[in-house]
Amino acid sequence: MTYTNGHKRDLERRRSSVCTRHGFLGGLLVLVPMLFCAGCANLAGPEYTRPEAPTKQGWSEQPSEVARGTEIIEPEWWKNFQDPYLDQLIAQALKESIDIQILTARIDVARGGVTQAEAVGQPRVGGSSGIDHFSFTDIDSTTRYSLAAEASWEIDIWGKIRKGVEAQQAEYHATEADWRAGYLTLVADVASRYFEIRQLDEQSQRHALSLQRNREILEIYQGMFREGLIPETQVMQQKAEVNRLQRELLEFARLRKISENGLATLVGMPADTLRVPEAPLRTVITAPEVPAGLPSQLLARRPDILAAEYRVLQSHNLAGQARLARLPSINLTGRAGTAGFSLGDLFDAATFGLASALTFPIFDPNLKAQIKVADAQTKVAEQEYRRSVITAFEEVENALTNLSSRKQQKLQLEARERQLSIVSEQIKAQLNEGLASQLEVFEVERSLLDAEQQLLINQWEVLTDTIALYKSLGGGWSEEVVGRSETNNQ
Repeated sequence: MTYTNGHKRDLERRRSSVCTRHGFLGGLLVLVPMLFCAGCANLAGPEYTRPEAPTKQGWSEQPSEVARGTEIIEPEWWKNFQDPYLDQLIAQALKESIDIQILTARIDVARGGVTQAEAVGQPRVGGSSGIDHFSFTDIDSTTRYSLAAEASWEIDIWGKIRKGVEAQQAEYHATEADWRAGYLTLVADVASRYFEIRQLDEQSQRHALSLQRNREILEIYQGMFREGLIPETQVMQQKAEVNRLQRELLEFARLRKISENGLATLVGMPADTLRVPEAPLRTVITAPEVPAGLPSQLLARRPDILAAEYRVLQSHNLAGQARLARLPSINLTGRAGTAGFSLGDLFDAATFGLASALTFPIFDPNLKAQIKVADAQTKVAEQEYRRSVITAFEEVENALTNLSSRKQQKLQLEARERQLSIVSEQIKAQLNEGLASQLEVFEVERSLLDAEQQLLINQWEVLTDTIALYKSLGGGWSEEVVGRSETNNQ
């Protein structure tokens, strides 16, 4: 039988109509029982719960009464040190730091991952065109032209795709927490480097004064040696003391330069391009007082703990997605097109089709292996979360212990400085009355300078311990977080 072009188009329309009806009805017959089963049980596994982790009711260096805490975070905690130059350095670091820019780029990557995971559950549309040339004999040939568009969509019956989206969303939130952790680390490092430079400035000033006093003592010793009053060994000992102080001054200059280079890197500048003006530590920086009764719940704000928990959630969702991959999946495919044996009659007839396809794994060892891997990764994430919590408790306890001990040491150092100041005044008064020598005055002043140096080091340690406490608790505290309410005081 010979078919004309009209017969061919009629057959194509009938074939398309039959495929559409049967494909659509078949899809419904498969889809309805699957939807019913989907609501019968949680096929992805148990619901997510926060992993168990050690807890504390309070801190060893805190009073028994604990202030109430809230979720409020004070991001600019470094301003409590009341140093405008430090504020400028941190502002520049947050703007120019390469580490912060890397963390920001990772957030963009994770955000794109969410979009990519969502796209898996959306319909996909494609198009095609073709020219088919058929040769039956050397003198008889036929050319067929076609245009078609196809749309396909995987129906997320079991929530497999949704689990993937939720896993990627958890990773996105984890990268945001990573950014906050990097933010906190950067600020703490900038402040620590800056305080180190200020401490070296003041220590150098006091060492220079001590060097001057020891040189004057050396001149007195040399005069006494020429008069035969003291042995030469005492002069040599004093020369050695002068040499020691000169070497330490050179060492302070070296350490300051190294710290300045490190600070330049933190603020996004090449080494040796940042010049921090000299200024003494205790005259430009105020150490903030840490409120008493910090609630242990403040640790929930730590960004590294938040990031660890989000990654537990991500692993949990990936494990659920691996379980759902064992279930059947259904795809709907729609196709529309046109074909003709000449370009002139290409759009004279069109074909439409809708088909459904049910696929399910029968034997796939890879799926079982994926579940085992996902479950193991979840356990790893849970243990990493617990480790983050345990580490946080240690860091807070160490910071509180150090800070408390430094403040107690400060009281003793201040008492020593006051006593030596009184002795120095008395020796100077005796010098005026001829009851003491200039050498005795220098010796007392040297002891007083040493006490002032120890007090200076203690002040720097208090500042660095305060930074460590801010960092270990996840930032600063506003009055709403740590201040006792009137109700608690009653």
